[in-house]
Amino acid sequence: MSAILGSYQEDAEIQKKRWIILIVLNLFTFMSTLDGSIVNIALPVLSKELGLPIGQIQWVTTGYLMAICASILIFGRLGDIAGKIRIFKLGTIVFVIGSLLCGLSESLSFLIFARVVQALGASMTMANSQGIVTDIFPPQERGKSLGLIGTFVSLGSIAGPSLGGIIVSSLGWKYIFWVNIPIGLIAILMGQKVLPRDLVRVKAKVDAPGSMLFAIFIITLFAGLLLGQEIGYSSSWIMASLAAAVVTFVVFLRVEWKRPEPLVQLSLFKNPLFSVSILCGFLVFTANFCFNIIAPFYAQNMLNLSPFHAGFLLMLLPICMVIVAPISGAMSDKIGSELLTFAGLVVMVIAQFGLAYLHDGSSIITVGIWIAMQGIGSGLFQSPNNSLIMAQVPRTQLGSAGSVNSLVRNVGMVVGITLATTILFQVMSARAGHRVTGLIPGRPDIFLSGMHVVFTTSACICLVAALLTGWRMVQARSAKRHAAAG
Repeated sequence: MSAILGSYQEDAEIQKKRWIILIVLNLFTFMSTLDGSIVNIALPVLSKELGLPIGQIQWVTTGYLMAICASILIFGRLGDIAGKIRIFKLGTIVFVIGSLLCGLSESLSFLIFARVVQALGASMTMANSQGIVTDIFPPQERGKSLGLIGTFVSLGSIAGPSLGGIIVSSLGWKYIFWVNIPIGLIAILMGQKVLPRDLVRVKAKVDAPGSMLFAIFIITLFAGLLLGQEIGYSSSWIMASLAAAVVTFVVFLRVEWKRPEPLVQLSLFKNPLFSVSILCGFLVFTANFCFNIIAPFYAQNMLNLSPFHAGFLLMLLPICMVIVAPISGAMSDKIGSELLTFAGLVVMVIAQFGLAYLHDGSSIITVGIWIAMQGIGSGLFQSPNNSLIMAQVPRTQLGSAGSVNSLVRNVGMVVGITLATTILFQVMSARAGHRVTGLIPGRPDIFLSGMHVVFTTSACICLVAALLTGWRMVQARSAKRHAAAG
């Protein structure tokens, strides 16, 4: 059963404040995704100050991503049950508390604990922001509004290294977390004033078995992928962890299919437009994070740019996204989403193949063009794709759909990082004749050979997504023709 008490779109007062509401949502969208990548730049500093090896410090980043992925479906479902706005508001408070605790940490164990607290708050906001937007904004503005959320998601996740470098070098690593506090408090106060009460709730119970199985799946999958990079995927422990992830996921699907009130409404995936859109979103984030992990090494070690100048070069991608995504979202409200997502992926395929042909003598202008094209393609794709996903979903399942969309983004980040580094080091090891897990001084050719394979792979990933969106476009146009003929 569900309770639908009215419509935000019929309330004149809420409609007057809808763009302010979007600002509040976007502030936390930006901060929660930014914190998934901004810490990477501070890992060497953290390693030195806490006296720990990089391998252990990396759990500050991976623990955050694991906690988000393990809990995001739960909070999406809770949003449907208890109210998406209520869960979002609670998440903003938890996120700010977690940020404060992170900056107060003096040990690795406490810092990881604080990062998990921060991640739980981020998960609450991520899981429900798209559902809130879909509920509040009228259909003719949905593409534009969801496009802006998608822009801030991508901006937060991609801008982390460059923004983090500026904060660490000028203020210190603790301010990477503390910068969230004043912004978060402003957003919380604004939210208390402008966010309305929940109108849509589902009378159901939280799926405890499904929640536990999914958390085990995420933990075993991420542990296997991330530890496999350090000790090799041939390790029996790594193989056992990945096998456990596969078995747990199969059991999870079987349990969810039979439960009357599941954690994930698997019926959503019966809609081919929803499934294809979710899969394409995952593939694009995987490809983007292949770029995100490799490009800083190329800019600093191959082009010999300082971290400051490398950061500005890499900022071309999020800057182009910020410009293009709102335009693409607005266009999707007028001409539909299928053509724009296809065009965006075609641009990304060209950009990725262009990146695959860079070398240590490439001009900054050439590099900048390919990076900018990557940003333009991502901006063209993200907004209409988010609009397509949320348009397929009934109001009582918007929280679940939004959390699934956010989940595949975060899993795409981890898979992209893992795929890129695994391919890079495998190719470099083959060229060097021994196991390689870092750059080899005086041998840029070995790194470049690995980079070329990584970007060729990510180009092929984008090509698969482009073919899927092309199929989706043909299907949608065929359905419209049949509807018109009928």
